[in-house]
Amino acid sequence: MISFREIVTGLRKLEIDRTRPVIVHASLSAFGVVQGGVETLLGTLSSSFNTLVVPVFTYKTMIIPEVGPADNAMRYGSGKDLNRLAEIFYPDMPADPLMGALAEGIRRHPKASRSPHPILSFAGINARKILDGQSIKEPLLPIQALRDEGGWVLLLGVNHTVNTSIHYGEQLAGRKQFIRWALTTKGIIPCHKFPGCSAGFETLVPHLDDSLHQVEIGEATVQAIPLSDLLDAVVELLKRDALALLCDREECECCNAVRVAVAQ
Repeated sequence: MISFREIVTGLRKLEIDRTRPVIVHASLSAFGVVQGGVETLLGTLSSSFNTLVVPVFTYKTMIIPEVGPADNAMRYGSGKDLNRLAEIFYPDMPADPLMGALAEGIRRHPKASRSPHPILSFAGINARKILDGQSIKEPLLPIQALRDEGGWVLLLGVNHTVNTSIHYGEQLAGRKQFIRWALTTKGIIPCHKFPGCSAGFETLVPHLDDSLHQVEIGEATVQAIPLSDLLDAVVELLKRDALALLCDREECECCNAVRVAVAQ
């Protein structure tokens, strides 16, 4: 069983200035058994960093329309059953379970704020300024705000396939983005600059040089990288190879749409 003190000690080895905001992705189970569970993990982060941000995306608000723009990696008219199950976004909607227990724990924290995007919202502690820049047309702007403040990406027991900030790097490099639709109190609205597939993101690791810090805490591998270094590496890689970071699944509609866009 791993304790609060052991996690804090491990986080200190990353040598991140506590005044730098961090965007966190985590798997609680990757640590093994944590004494006190997700509350302990959240407590270690709160005591180690002044500002925490997490994605708290809500995919159950998504709607598949009957028609839409071409080359959008979507089979229009295929969502009749899912559309009936879709829910209207509301500010207290729980994060999708795919976001993990820590993300939901931060969202529920009494000092937490949340951005208003109906699919791609972020939550954070002491992060209101970072979250305020998000809009329906610029869903990943909180990542730019984190970069502007010297922020870091922190991966707790997970790898880069869940690293949302890489998607923002793709956007900065001019990679094709998508449109999705969400059910809101104002009706069904289009959500622009929706990111694509992340299954190929681990191929970025060899291009991160010495920027990537790594420690072992319990059974988990913990990685951290300055956000500016990460984004620069993504942009530089995509300038050299416009097809980098795509997955190799033949059926992946998003990656195939990017390949078509590059070819054109």
